[in-house]
Amino acid sequence: MSIEPVIALRNVTRSFGEHRAVDALDLEVRQGTLLGFLGPNGAGKSTTIRMIMSIIYPDSGDVTVLGHSALDAKDRIGYLPEERGLYRRMRIRDFLRFIAKLKGIDAAGADARATAWLEKLDLEGVLKRRCEELSKGQQQKIQFIASVLHDPDVLILDEPFSGLDPVNRQLLSRVIRDLHAEGRTIVFSTHVLPEAETLCEHILLMDKGRKLLDDTLGSIREQFHPRDLVVERIDPGPAPSVPGTSARADDQDGRRWLLQMDDGVDAQAAMAAALAAAPLRSVQHREPSLEDVFATLVTAGEDA
Repeated sequence: MSIEPVIALRNVTRSFGEHRAVDALDLEVRQGTLLGFLGPNGAGKSTTIRMIMSIIYPDSGDVTVLGHSALDAKDRIGYLPEERGLYRRMRIRDFLRFIAKLKGIDAAGADARATAWLEKLDLEGVLKRRCEELSKGQQQKIQFIASVLHDPDVLILDEPFSGLDPVNRQLLSRVIRDLHAEGRTIVFSTHVLPEAETLCEHILLMDKGRKLLDDTLGSIREQFHPRDLVVERIDPGPAPSVPGTSARADDQDGRRWLLQMDDGVDAQAAMAAALAAAPLRSVQHREPSLEDVFATLVTAGEDA
C-alpha cells in the first residue's frame, strides 16, 4: 500500500496576466524529505509556495498538503514567507505570544517555547525589546522562530537565508538539519544553489515556470557527471599529457589541473595515463555542482 505524499501538485498552472508563472507543474514531496526548491529569481518558486499555502490558487490543477488544503492543515504547517513582516512596535515576547495564540498555544507555553528557541538561535535577552530595535538578521531569526513555535510537521521556508550573514546562515542550516533529523518534512526555496547543495537530499529545479529537474542529489550527480578529471601534482608543473583530453589550470601555482575528456575517452584509462605521465598526489572525477547542472539544462532548453 503506497503512502500518500505530504505535498502534492498535479498539473498545476498559474498565470498573472500574460505571464505564466508556473506551467503544468507536477510534484510529490514524501514524508521526511528535505527538499531544496531552486531556481533563479522569477523561476516560479514563490508562486508555487503561495499555492501550496493556499494564499493564491492555481488556474488549473490540484494542490494538497497532508491530504487537504493548507488552510485545513494550517496547525501542522510552519511557513516563513519571502516577504518579511513584523509588528515593528510590538515587543518580541508579545509578538511570539500572538503568533502562538493563533496556533492554540497559551502564553505560558509560548514563553517557554520562545525562550528555548531564542537560546538555540543566539538571541537570548531580546524578549522585552521591540521588533524595530533588532537588526535585519535578528528579525529574520525571530520570524523563523514564529514559523516553528507550534512544532509543525511540515515546514515551508521561502528564501530563509535572505538577510543573514555567513555565521547565521551556518547556524540556521544546523537548525534545519536538526528539524529534519526529527522527522519533519521541509521545503525551502533559494536562488543561491550552493546553499542547497550542502543541505538538501532532494532537489527541485525550476526555470521560467517549468520543472527542469526533480530528483535526489546523488542521482543528479550521477546523471550529470562532467567529463572532467581533477589532477593534483605533488610539485608544481605542467598538466599531465593524456591523449583525448584538454587541460586548464585549476589553481594559481600549477599543482591542480582540470582535464576535460573528449567524447568516447574511457575515464579509467585517462586516469591511468595521467598517473603514468606525472607524479600526482591525486586524480579523480570532478563532482558536478548544481550550478553546472542548471547551466546544462538551461542551455539544452534554449537549443531545443
